Order: sequence, then structure tokens, then C-alpha cells
Amino acid sequence: MGKKIACLITDLFEDVEYLEPSRAFSEAGHEVMTIEKEKGKTVKGKQGKAEVKIDESIDNVKPEDFDALFIPGGFSPDQLREDERFVKFAKYFMDEKKPVFAICHGPQLLLTAKTLEGRGATGYKSIRVDMEYAGAKYQDKEVVVCCNQLVTSREPKDIPAFNRESLKVLEK
Repeated sequence: MGKKIACLITDLFEDVEYLEPSRAFSEAGHEVMTIEKEKGKTVKGKQGKAEVKIDESIDNVKPEDFDALFIPGGFSPDQLREDERFVKFAKYFMDEKKPVFAICHGPQLLLTAKTLEGRGATGYKSIRVDMEYAGAKYQDKEVVVCCNQLVTSREPKDIPAFNRESLKVLEK
């Protein structure tokens, strides 16, 4: 049975960090729903290789209607964490121990939600100190799986491991 995955995304996301995991989730039979401030808006990747039409507005969704959360990197998570609606949405998944998949700068949203303390995680090298200050047990590895719930990776080259481990968590 396919899972329903919420993807929090806005302009300047890292193109491949959305495209490749999203494709892997879909090919495995899961549904990825993109969520931003405005339904129907087209957001653009920072490399200019991807455009994504937003499926739903943050105001029209409830986190409890989803099985998992996916946060691609780039500048998108930093922009989204300025808006408390996205922070609360992400916090729900961590508090409820639902699967969360965050790559590169994706953990920034989880940092603002104050949900990484004591958790094993990784992320892009420029946010390592932020993650450590937040109490995360930072690991410089291609993928870190914490409590069979949180999957994090550092950068685009880690996508194969990120996809593999995210799909394993979705199987449970």
C-alpha cells in the first residue's frame, strides 16, 4: 500500500534533491504532494533544471493526513522556516515519530522546529555547527537513519543512499 508523502518546498530548492527522491517515491507506489504557501504556483529550482507546480497550500492541509514528510535542500528550507505554519507542520511529524526525510539544507526546518536534540542526523557541511548547537548528534556520513524514522543526507551525491534508506523506512 502506497504512502502519502508531504513535500514542503518553495523557490530555489536544490533541483536533484527534489527530482530524484520524488521519482523514487513515485516509482515505489507512493504519492508525493507538494506544499507551499500558494496552491497552483510554480516554484523553480536553484539550478534552473526543475519547475514544480504546487499541489496544495499549507493552509489547506493537515499533517495528520500524511504518512511521511520530505524536505529537499537548497534555499527552500531556510525560506520556509521563516513561516511558523511550515515549522509546526514539520514539528508534528517529528513529535509523532512519523517518517521524515531531509537532505542537505532540509534539516534547517527541523532545527527551527527544535526537534533534533539527541537525534542522530547529518546535513550539508555549512549547517553542521547549527545542528550541533541544536543538540543533534551530527554524523558526517552519506545517510543517517535515526530511530527508524528520521533519514538525513548531506548533499546530491548522497541521493542513492538517501533514497534507499527512505524507501526502507516507508516499507515499515
